[in-house]
Amino acid sequence: MNPNDNHLKKDLKIRHITMISIGGVIGAGLFMGSGAIIHSAGPGSIISYALAGLLVIFVMRMLGEMSSINPTSGSFSTYARDAIGPWAGYTIGWLYWFFWVIVIAIEATAGAANIQYWFPDAPAWLLSLVLTVLLTLTNIYSVKSFGEFEYWFSLIKVVTIMLFLGMGLAVIFGVMPGVEAPGLTNLTGSGGFMPNGLGPVLLGITVVIFSFMGTEIVAVAAGESAEPEKAVRIATNSVVWRILVFFIGSIAIVVTLLPWDSANLLKSPFVAVLEHVGIPAGAQIMNFIVLTAVLSCLNSGLYTTSRMIYGMAQQGDAPKAFLKVNKNGVPVRAILIGTFFSYIAVMFNYISPDKVFLFLVNASGGIALLVYLVIVCSHLQMRRKAERNNVELLKVKMWLFPYLNYATILGITAILLTMIFNESMRSQVALTMLIAILVVASYFLFNKRKSSKVESNKADMEDEVI
Repeated sequence: MNPNDNHLKKDLKIRHITMISIGGVIGAGLFMGSGAIIHSAGPGSIISYALAGLLVIFVMRMLGEMSSINPTSGSFSTYARDAIGPWAGYTIGWLYWFFWVIVIAIEATAGAANIQYWFPDAPAWLLSLVLTVLLTLTNIYSVKSFGEFEYWFSLIKVVTIMLFLGMGLAVIFGVMPGVEAPGLTNLTGSGGFMPNGLGPVLLGITVVIFSFMGTEIVAVAAGESAEPEKAVRIATNSVVWRILVFFIGSIAIVVTLLPWDSANLLKSPFVAVLEHVGIPAGAQIMNFIVLTAVLSCLNSGLYTTSRMIYGMAQQGDAPKAFLKVNKNGVPVRAILIGTFFSYIAVMFNYISPDKVFLFLVNASGGIALLVYLVIVCSHLQMRRKAERNNVELLKVKMWLFPYLNYATILGITAILLTMIFNESMRSQVALTMLIAILVVASYFLFNKRKSSKVESNKADMEDEVI
């Protein structure tokens, strides 16, 4: 590769993109966090997951349509810039970068805790550092190595879910030896399908929606695929069954097999089910699976931060230094800057977990919803432009345009309002909005300085001519 060539290599294969899209949606939140939602909403948590999943399906369909027209590592940041304005692309790009930097820190800390399950005397800070360094090296080596690691991480998660679903169905239909079939007792007993009413079910959507963050990575990765249109089409068309099978299917199995108010669900619904059917070392198995999910998220976070800042550098929204790639076509500086800030965030987690780190986590809490909202608004503008030209050029089309766009906007707005009126979530929205306002202000400040510099250079040239 020419050292002056700052283009990424298109080394991600269809199998990489497909598995990233399938496994990317399965995070530690499903394996561990779903218990709290079930404990609050009861069997009605199936509806929480279904409604949140429906919103994400719509958003991914819109993003898939835009990506099939213009596959780029800048993804929705580039689309927002073209459709809404330069300030929108700049803002959502940096917010998304900030979100994943914090996620890397969170996942590195979580991964350390998972390893301490087997090695309790190992220092958590050292484990966090080792995990981050190892996956940083993987990302730096080549995009293909990132794709391979993510492929196998995702495959482990997918196989786990499929085995879990198969085992659960075997118990439900009474073909699992030694385990009594529960019938519909757990769905209708103990207060019914929605034992605490509709409120917790709707409130559950605000929690569940964040479990789906990561589905959009496939649109970022498409920019490094040799067949981007095919990759996006496969990933977008599969998002419906992915959410139906992996999320809604898993939750349905859990609430059918176990009473919703079981205390065991709070530690991990999957561990509780494994213990219920008599699988030996259920906690050990699930700790390994959760560690895999954490490493997958950490790996994806390192990749996503680098490609987002690389895409913004192409648009002039980040320093041009981040366009520099190594001989394997990897933007090393873009990876290292995200890793550097994640190290700082991890450090804050040990120095000031209840102040600085908590502030960072809360400030990133509502960014997912802002990203989804920007994707929908960008799609509205870009689709109208495409229709004015030639709608047949679209390889992936959003259903019932623009009505489902408006329905999605209403849904996302309703979730934001619910978070504002919910005391435990209000700080997340407030801090996210504060960070967003600061980023928007920085754009106009940066743009003003850039304009002043251009004007100054222009004046100097005119003086020289005179």
